[in-house]
Amino acid sequence: MKKNVCMFVWNHFTNDARVLRECTALSENGYKVDLICIHDPSDKSLPKFEVRNDGFRVFRVRRYPFLLDLMQGMAKRMIKNKLIGLLGLMLWLTAIYFIPYISAIITFLAIILLKSKLKVVWIRGNIFLRMIVRGLQQKYDIYHSNDLNTLPQGYICSKLRIKKKKLVYDSHEVQTSRTGYDKSFYGKSEKFFIKKIDTMIVENHTRAKYNEELYDFYPNVVHNYPFKQDDNRVKKAPLHDILDLPKEEKILLYQGGIQAGRGLEKLIQAVPLFNEGTLVFIGDGRIKTDLLKMVDEMNLHNRVKFLPKVPVEELPSYTKNAYLGFQVLNNTNFNHYSASSNKLFEYIMSGVPIVACSFPEIKRVVEGEQVGVCVDSHDYESIAEGVNFLLTDIETRKNMVDNCFKAKFIYNWENEKVNFLSIYRVLVT
Repeated sequence: MKKNVCMFVWNHFTNDARVLRECTALSENGYKVDLICIHDPSDKSLPKFEVRNDGFRVFRVRRYPFLLDLMQGMAKRMIKNKLIGLLGLMLWLTAIYFIPYISAIITFLAIILLKSKLKVVWIRGNIFLRMIVRGLQQKYDIYHSNDLNTLPQGYICSKLRIKKKKLVYDSHEVQTSRTGYDKSFYGKSEKFFIKKIDTMIVENHTRAKYNEELYDFYPNVVHNYPFKQDDNRVKKAPLHDILDLPKEEKILLYQGGIQAGRGLEKLIQAVPLFNEGTLVFIGDGRIKTDLLKMVDEMNLHNRVKFLPKVPVEELPSYTKNAYLGFQVLNNTNFNHYSASSNKLFEYIMSGVPIVACSFPEIKRVVEGEQVGVCVDSHDYESIAEGVNFLLTDIETRKNMVDNCFKAKFIYNWENEKVNFLSIYRVLVT
C-alpha cells in the first residue's frame, strides 16, 4: 500500500535537482508527495502553491513574519515617498512628545529587529514554525527531511505525537564538516536527531563510511545522477549568441553555485594560461561579486563571462554548448573532499569532458570511465595544463565525448531511482 509523504527542504525549490528527482519518482510510483519549501518574496513569478503532477504538490511557506513585512514595507514607502516620510516623522515626534517611554521602547525594538542578528533569528524561526504547521495540516505516513536544517521539523511532525510516523533523513552534505557549519552545535544536533530517525540516505559510499565511523551504522546510498537525456529532444540554447561570442569559440563551462571553496578563483587565475576559449560561469552565489571584481582587476572581460542561474529543466540545453566542464572543488572540508555532485554527472549526460579535482568519488568516475582529466584543483597552473591538454589533443577529447555517451547509461536517475524506491518499500512494509 502506497503512502502519503511530507518532504521538507530549506530552499525555494527552483534549482534543487535531487529533491525534484526524488519527489517525481515517488509521485510516479503511487505515493502522494507534498513538498514544503520557502517562498521567495523577491521573485514575483514564484507561486506559493503549485501542482507538479497528480501526486506531487509544492507548498512554499512565507519567508518573513507579518510584522516584519509591515515594518519593512513602511520603511521603504517612507524612504521612497517624501510626503509619507514627512507624515511618518511627524507622527513619530508626536508619539515621543505624548507617550515618550512607550515610543522609545517601540523605536528601540524596531531598530533591534531590523538591524541586528535578531532579525535573522526572527526570520528563520518564522520559517521553521510555518513548516511545522504546514506539515501537521495533512495526514502523512512518512516525513522526509532534506539536510540537517529541516531534520528538527521532520522530527517534531513525525515523532512528537501519539501515533508516531516514519522519518527519513536525506543528508545531501556532510553536516559535521562543511563550509559555514564549523560550530560544534551542528554535530551535536545531528547526533541527537539521528537517533530518532527510521532511515538515512547519503550521496555516496565515501560519505556512508564516514557516517558509519561517527554513528555506528551504514546509511543507504542514493547517488546524484541526473535524468537520462534524449539527445534528440534537448536542443542547444543559443549560448554563443547570448554571450555575443563567435560560433567557433570554445566554451569552457562552470555551472553551479558561485560559492567559496569551489576553486572558482583558481579558474579565473588560470584563464591567461589557456591556449584558447572563453570561461563561462552559469549560476549565482555569495562570491560572484568577488569574482567579477577579480575579472575586472585582471582585465579578463573578453575571456570570462557570467550568466545567472537557469531553471534546472533548461540547464542541459546550455551545458551541451560546452567544449569542457569544470568540477574543481578545493579540499577545505570533508564535505568537498567526499563530493560527487550533480554537475559532474550533468556534464557526462551532455557529452562534455571534465577537468576535475582528484578527490576519491570524482576521480573514480572521471578516470574510471575516461571522461576527463583530474588535476590539482588548488593549483591554477595544473588546471590550465588540464584544459590545454583537452584543447590540443583532439583525438583524446573525442574519445572522452564517446565515453560520456556510454557512461550516461550507467550514471542516470532511471537506474538509481530503483534503489531509492526500494528504501521506501522497506519503510511501508
